[in-house]
Amino acid sequence: MTCRGVRGAISVGTDSAGAIIAATQRLLKEMIAANHLNPDDVATVIFTATPDLTTAYPARAARELGWTHVPLLCMQEMAVQGSLPQCIRVLVMWNTDLRPDAIHHVYLGEATKLRPDLVDSASVEEG
Repeated sequence: MTCRGVRGAISVGTDSAGAIIAATQRLLKEMIAANHLNPDDVATVIFTATPDLTTAYPARAARELGWTHVPLLCMQEMAVQGSLPQCIRVLVMWNTDLRPDAIHHVYLGEATKLRPDLVDSASVEEG
């Protein structure tokens, strides 16, 4: 097995703990479904949130999904002028036999603007 990165991002409508947790769980569930990802094969996860999201750690969403033995880290995304506001990004480091071109990165809501080259038009949803 090789450790591969799976990227994802989602926009959050409001800075509330409920909205952050719900959006992050939705993103993780979509990433699991798109890649048949087993949390037991996850090496580590890094979450970032834009500076305007301050009411909850996105990692809490993973813990509530049962990712209790996965090392999780939350960081603040750089504040870049003109960047997408209220956005949670995730990098899942995953032990898999899949080739890099077989991995499905997941971008939802306004975050589809971040990597349109990686967004499957059939799975684009509003967030």
